Amino acid sequence: MTKVLALKGSKKLLNAWAFYDWANSVYSLVISSAVFPIFYGALFRIAEIEKVTVFGGEIARAPLISYVTSLAFVFIAIITPLISGIADYLGNKRLFLKFFCYLGALSCIGLYWFSLENIYFGLLCYFFGLVGFWVSFAINNSYLPDIAFPDQQDGISAKGFSLGYIGSVILLVFNLAMVMQPALFGITDNGNEVAEIKAMKYSFVSVGIWWILFSQYTFTVLPKGYKKEGERTNIILNGFKELRSVWKQLGTETRLKRYLGAFFVYSMAVQTIMLIATYFGEEEINWGTDSERTTGLIISILVIQIVAIFGATVTAFASKAFGNIKTLVVINIFWVLLCVYAYFLQTPMDFYIAAGLVGIVMGGIQALSRSTYSKFLPETTDTASFFSFYDVAEKIGIVIGTLLYGIVAQITGSMRDGTIFLGLFFLIGVFLLLRVKKR
Repeated sequence: MTKVLALKGSKKLLNAWAFYDWANSVYSLVISSAVFPIFYGALFRIAEIEKVTVFGGEIARAPLISYVTSLAFVFIAIITPLISGIADYLGNKRLFLKFFCYLGALSCIGLYWFSLENIYFGLLCYFFGLVGFWVSFAINNSYLPDIAFPDQQDGISAKGFSLGYIGSVILLVFNLAMVMQPALFGITDNGNEVAEIKAMKYSFVSVGIWWILFSQYTFTVLPKGYKKEGERTNIILNGFKELRSVWKQLGTETRLKRYLGAFFVYSMAVQTIMLIATYFGEEEINWGTDSERTTGLIISILVIQIVAIFGATVTAFASKAFGNIKTLVVINIFWVLLCVYAYFLQTPMDFYIAAGLVGIVMGGIQALSRSTYSKFLPETTDTASFFSFYDVAEKIGIVIGTLLYGIVAQITGSMRDGTIFLGLFFLIGVFLLLRVKKR
């Protein structure tokens, strides 16, 4: 029986694409932002050590996970264009989307065995979890111009992010209930392992299962991709040829090239803030006790996620009324003011207010950036290759942004000074966006 494909712009196809955000966003919240950072720090505190021996040398816990994260993003920046080029050449993006989805999800499950005694395996799972999430996310992004018409792209991009925020909050609340009240779930102390740590490990497994389970709807409905004519030989070589072709096209697409430059600069600041926000709150805010600190940070993360649902939706409406570039300019100006406000944060209430403000513009700027890039693409079937440049700009920006922020914080001795530094990137982003032709 021949499978009937959903038509471009159809509700079924749009919803299936957006639903992948529901499936994979649990990784970015539970693993990247909430439970894993707490789990990682708890392992060292319980062992009463600050350093471990890795590759023949002693290294502290914070630099260790930072170096692994940076290495993962460098690897992602290198491999994403290659994978995208091959996917476009073979005309089977869905195959690669599945592979990296399963790689990331199984790596999350593998984090169950993360321990200081098993440090190499644990770091490897953490590394490939990052790779699986970000590469599959880039491939899914590249489907946007394939499944939606230009007037649909802002709305469905915002819907995807909103679904991601809703799904991830649901699973995070469940996981936090396990961590804070493990006895209610039948989780008890086991030898040297306390119940809370055990519950966190179960959380990692739940992320992997959730990711695999809910991605099946997307895999069932999304098309394989556009097939290219001719014989399939020298796949790797032709993957590079595909990228070279896209690079040449970028040279003639002035508007797209200027927008990509602006996105690179302001996204560098956005992604850095998302990665360091928890560490900033932990170090710079006067929480009181350790318990109040943990609870406060978790509440802040939930506030950001919930408000971001509203922010992504409002931004989509604003882009219809005022245009994408004007809306992005206003959002970047809002970020500048937010960076200045962050410099003066002192109390938990200050931090909660900042979290709410971040949520408003975080969801909006991510959703609108994705759909704006999609709208600016030329008529092409090489959407995966074009979106690989978008993704690489974001990943290289993460590496540079976190590195520069760390240097500023180290030189000045304060994370607060780094927030002002990030505000400058948003100002530059405003200037570069104004150079992009509106239509």
